[in-house]
Amino acid sequence: MKTAWVFPGQGSQTVGMGGDLQTEPLAQKRFQQAEAILGWSVLDRCQGDETELARTLYTQPCLYVIECILVDLLRDRGHQPDLVAGHSLGEYVALYSAGVFDFATGLRLIQKRAALMDSSANGAMAALIGADRDQLEQVLANTADVVLANDNSAAQVVISGTPTAVETVLGQVKAKRAVRLNVSGAFHSPLIADAAAEFAQVLEPIAFQPAQVPVLSNVEPQATTDAAVLKQRLAAQMTGQVRWREICLQLPELGIEQAWEVGPGNVLTGLLKRTCKGLGLVNIGQLADLPS
Repeated sequence: MKTAWVFPGQGSQTVGMGGDLQTEPLAQKRFQQAEAILGWSVLDRCQGDETELARTLYTQPCLYVIECILVDLLRDRGHQPDLVAGHSLGEYVALYSAGVFDFATGLRLIQKRAALMDSSANGAMAALIGADRDQLEQVLANTADVVLANDNSAAQVVISGTPTAVETVLGQVKAKRAVRLNVSGAFHSPLIADAAAEFAQVLEPIAFQPAQVPVLSNVEPQATTDAAVLKQRLAAQMTGQVRWREICLQLPELGIEQAWEVGPGNVLTGLLKRTCKGLGLVNIGQLADLPS
């Protein structure tokens, strides 16, 4: 059965995540590696204060480390994906799982990305559930400094921009529900172009290897194993739109019969359930979830 592994991004973190993994020698090695790179303990952050864990500076490295450990444990049990994709920071885990770069390289990239995004101020993001899509696109086209940042499913999108512009859109678009996200910056929008340009300089000298399995990137959901293409797509990701709905639609087209969400929570399986009827869905967020 052809299987895709998909990796969640910021917002899926939970206090206590990873605690059950520390009994595994493979995980212990990764936690030690991470502490040497970051200068702080991922396990301590994950078991600590919820507000601190929710800060981008800590959320992103913690999720990357936990998800990579789950990948290592799956591999150790003889499992391999036929295709991978990740939502925003989850794309870094997808690239790690496809052998594009090693654990330490990915963590150093995430550390820099998280620091740059954490320091991006004067931005806002909001999720709209059940919005009138035509009306939303029209309002966005007529409102400066706000864009569609995440196209998650037919029923759920995220907008990103200046606080004023985001509020303008929310005031004009009919939706079943609107949720303002707890972030400081206008992520996945041109408003963080300066941070993205600085990150591109960090990314530029990093060697990418051809992917061992096809990867669906956020900004261009066409499967590829080409190292140069994957690097270019990752460079565009910080300011580009997360096209998750299109990624979901690609899975059955590529013969994928089941998707495993590798990481805490069930956000991605929830989105997949709405978009791809009949796809087998599995959540692997902790040690007990690992198949034998």
